[in-house]
Amino acid sequence: MSATTSRTPKKTAPDSTRRSERSRRAIYDAALALVGEIGYPRTTIEGIAARAGVGKQTIYRWWGSKAEVLMEAFVDLNEQNARTAAENHPDAPIDAAGLPDTGDLEADLKLVLRATIDELQDPRFDAPARALAAEGVANSEFAEEFIARLLMPGLDLYVARLRAAQDAGDIRADVDPGIARDLFVSPLAQRWLQLTGPLDHAYADKLVEYALYGISARPRPGA
Repeated sequence: MSATTSRTPKKTAPDSTRRSERSRRAIYDAALALVGEIGYPRTTIEGIAARAGVGKQTIYRWWGSKAEVLMEAFVDLNEQNARTAAENHPDAPIDAAGLPDTGDLEADLKLVLRATIDELQDPRFDAPARALAAEGVANSEFAEEFIARLLMPGLDLYVARLRAAQDAGDIRADVDPGIARDLFVSPLAQRWLQLTGPLDHAYADKLVEYALYGISARPRPGA
């Protein structure tokens, strides 16, 4: 009978990448939860670390401030929801490819603005979005990153959709799509930030109608 040699299974080293991803996810969740529960001013790196079950040195290894943590967490939240929407609703209003283009500009814009209002009124988005907007006002350096990473990608999709409508003859050729975009999104943002009136689908629809068809009872001089 030949002798056999028993072998002890070799232990695999812990996957540091997987561990880091778990920690990062816990930090994101903790930051968003704390801002929603106690507000941005009272949220601290120490509080986020305790809630996430990590040492604060872990947070400082990746981020320099609680604003940076919150922005990363909010970007991640947006990406998660975009993926979920794309999987569950292939005709979702906004995705990386652009705004819907059914050939009916009014209907497409109403669909997008209604979805935006629904998102802004979701408690998961409202508190962190307000905190980031406030930090952007107080910190110009942070504002640059906030605008570049969170605002401009979505705003650029509006410009692309309006430019396509222009090419199709649905918008005057002399209209600047970048300025026209603000007619839709800026009033909505102002009402959301300052709570100056109801933020609902009826408001979204009126914004689109007023922007597309104007409010003057008289024709434009020289027209």
